[in-house]
Amino acid sequence: MTAVHSLLARLAFAIAALAAVVAGPVSAQDFPALSGRVVDAADILSNSEEAQLTANLAAVEEQNGRQFVVATIPDLQGYPIEDYGYRLGREWGIGDAERNDGILLIVAPNERKVRIEVGYGLEGVMTDALSKVIIERNIIPHFKADNLPRGIEAGSDAIIRQISLPEEEALAIASQAQSQGTGSRYEGLGTIAKIVLIFVLLALPWVFFILPMIIFAKLYPKRYKKWKKRRSRGGRIYSGGSRSYSSSSSFSGGGGSFGGGGASGSW
Repeated sequence: MTAVHSLLARLAFAIAALAAVVAGPVSAQDFPALSGRVVDAADILSNSEEAQLTANLAAVEEQNGRQFVVATIPDLQGYPIEDYGYRLGREWGIGDAERNDGILLIVAPNERKVRIEVGYGLEGVMTDALSKVIIERNIIPHFKADNLPRGIEAGSDAIIRQISLPEEEALAIASQAQSQGTGSRYEGLGTIAKIVLIFVLLALPWVFFILPMIIFAKLYPKRYKKWKKRRSRGGRIYSGGSRSYSSSSSFSGGGGSFGGGGASGSW
């Protein structure tokens, strides 16, 4: 089984590399820089809210070495949030390189999507089912009330509590969530099936959205520019353009990896 997993991992890397070659400079613009433990690219949080959240996340890493990053993204650029989160986690390398114990809370306000992305090493205590419970019970109610900062705070607090518990207690809570049958739509898939699913998620955006858009932009450049100007969504638009970010932060990922574990939600 280990040999099979190794082969599949190599195949996944090859597919990702091929996608990067095909995409060229397009994919290079997908992700914001890892400027700190909180990357508020959509400009949702106030300065004080961001500072408090950053302190909470730093305390977790100080306690048990686990890196937890919160990211708000103004535009998923056509990717499903599952695919975007998986790619973002690997791009930033959140978590320890050997333990792979990083975790991401991703909020995309314009697409009204949220995701908890879990590193390989935390999937035992932060199962898909428990991640879904936190999203549905702690985050979504506040988001539906148009209080995104409170939802981010509540979700982060719930995640911090879980990953700070002694392992035996954390596993018991995760098992309880599992037995309740609440999880992501991919819950119950085996490891190999999840890896195959990752292949599909990697390919779909290129086949059905990005590749057609590239072709459209090449064939009809004037129409494409007009479409981009008109493109917007109803309600509030989070552009993330009102705040400047310092690049002097010493925070960086530890080289951790992700395999698609976690859960998503929408409001």
